[in-house]
Amino acid sequence: MPRREFLFLQGLAGPFFSRLGQALAERGHGVHRVNFNGGDKIYWRGPNAVDYRWGLGRWPSFLTALLQERGITDLVLFGDCRPLHEAAIAVAKRLGLQVHVFEEGYIRPDFVTLEAGGVNGHSRLSRDPEYYLEAARALPPMPQLGGLPSSFARRAWEDVSYNLASLALVPLFPGYRTHRPWHILHEYFGWVLRLLRKKAETIRSAATLERLEASGKPYFVFPLQLTDDYQIRVHSQFDGIEPAIELVMASFARHAPDGTVLLVKGHPLDNGLVDWEKRTLAIAARLGISERVFFLETADIDIIVRSAQGVVTVNSTTGTLSLRHGVPTIVLGDAVYDIPRITHQGGLDCFWTTPTPPEAPVFDAFRSVLVDRCLVHGGYFSEFGLAMLVAGSITRLEAAEAPLPVMRLVGSTRPQLAAIATQR
Repeated sequence: MPRREFLFLQGLAGPFFSRLGQALAERGHGVHRVNFNGGDKIYWRGPNAVDYRWGLGRWPSFLTALLQERGITDLVLFGDCRPLHEAAIAVAKRLGLQVHVFEEGYIRPDFVTLEAGGVNGHSRLSRDPEYYLEAARALPPMPQLGGLPSSFARRAWEDVSYNLASLALVPLFPGYRTHRPWHILHEYFGWVLRLLRKKAETIRSAATLERLEASGKPYFVFPLQLTDDYQIRVHSQFDGIEPAIELVMASFARHAPDGTVLLVKGHPLDNGLVDWEKRTLAIAARLGISERVFFLETADIDIIVRSAQGVVTVNSTTGTLSLRHGVPTIVLGDAVYDIPRITHQGGLDCFWTTPTPPEAPVFDAFRSVLVDRCLVHGGYFSEFGLAMLVAGSITRLEAAEAPLPVMRLVGSTRPQLAAIATQR
């Protein structure tokens, strides 16, 4: 393979980017890194790292000079909506670089998204069902892939160690501002409270499921998403999850047939700082549908959606799960799988009475193309999953079209970088 120069920005908390960089270097590629905080610094084990210590304002100029100094061909990052990453993608596209964006998988578990240019609402994937039917004809049958181990304890430890290092090394990175809306210690306080409530949450959720089963009533599922997730903040018309709850429940109250139930499911990674059960049931009481709204904090979402009349989502990956089971699904935001003949296209109010199920051949074609074009089999939170993810990512990165490297300036750009660093 021709040598390429990869510049890594922020990744998911953990060793994945470092291991991917090491593997690329072993294959003869140039590997570079920008650290923005202490967590980035402790998790990068490779060479050619530079610490960026200033704010967003200087970042485009600094990055442009760095790209020129290193002759970078490819930019690698996790999540394309972080302010630092948004600015970097704009610079990279202006200079003609290839941009590779990692994310959690469009299809979960056991897949990670790796897409050129952007993901989710920024994806270049077609929304034409005929495109997928045609493209899938040229693909081999989908392989039967085994499940991969994943450890929540490992995920939690990597997140905690990353953020504690960020706090400890604040003096080295005075200009860094996190993309997260909560201070990390505030978030961890919420997690501690949620862990203390876990047993009670499990008992309440089991009782709710028993009550639902005993009622024999048909139900719809509305899985909540994290209110601070960019899927909500950028890729939908909502500025948080609460307005979405209001909209869905008001429509359900007006249009859902008598005798149907709305099952609202809390997000498993919610930090517990907001009592979404209390808020949801308060809205239900105000709308006069308290007896028709159930809230679950803890449950297996796969089992729940299989028997549902339909699933309402802003743009959660739960949508691909329900579609795989043939359950009618409506998307209220922007999602790569919101495609005619796959998702319900008739609007929310009529979804409760005449939900449109997915056409299995179209969804199967979409899934095949998705796996072929922008999914990697692997995971972030086990050694086995990481090894598979690194190997699959290498294949995908090397197969991507190789751009021309950024034109190197005559001489070193270090004086430029130093000048930018001292700007006020």
